[in-house]
Amino acid sequence: MMANELCLDILGTSFTITADEDESYLQNVLAQYRSAVENTQSISGINEPLNVAILTGFLLCDEVNKIRHQLEEYSKKRSNEEQEVQERALRLIANIDNALKICGNE
Repeated sequence: MMANELCLDILGTSFTITADEDESYLQNVLAQYRSAVENTQSISGINEPLNVAILTGFLLCDEVNKIRHQLEEYSKKRSNEEQEVQERALRLIANIDNALKICGNE
């Protein structure tokens, strides 16, 4: 994959990063971050760029962890449901086997 450069101009700071991601993906991530920064400023009333950046990073990490936890809970629930379906299928097979044995002995 070809490296792409992205110019970041946010919170009064400008610099360029190089990443092995598609340019449209990078632009999307930057737009999401800008939106998160604006949201942080709006809900906190903080205007100091460093503080806004730190709080935004913290809030984004919080969101990532909550989503990760939801995915883990969903995965556990799904695993339990799959195990229950497997156990039911095995019981049905055993019942069918028993029924066939009884029918075969008549």
